[in-house]
Amino acid sequence: MKLSFVLWLFGATFVFIGAASASRVYVGTTNILYLLLSLALYVVGNLMMLRLMREGGLGLAISLSAITQLLIINVIAFLFFGERLSGTQLAGIGLGILAMGLMLLPSPARS
Repeated sequence: MKLSFVLWLFGATFVFIGAASASRVYVGTTNILYLLLSLALYVVGNLMMLRLMREGGLGLAISLSAITQLLIINVIAFLFFGERLSGTQLAGIGLGILAMGLMLLPSPARS
């Protein structure tokens, strides 16, 4: 996997994390500016995802982005918003980590 792909993946992930966080703040405050910020960040994140899909393919780009977001947003929800997960939900996150590891394994050479 190319370094540029990984950097774009993390960039898009943090844009989506910002969008999700702004959405959560909007739910708590109903200040329309947070909703507009969230929408703008989602647009930017999706535009970044287009490049990732071009480089890594749809399946890999979306899957890695979703799992990375899953991990980071749960940390943010726990630390900043006081949300808690059940054991079953934590097991789901563990399976997501396992899935990400399997997707990052080198694929066999095609002839």
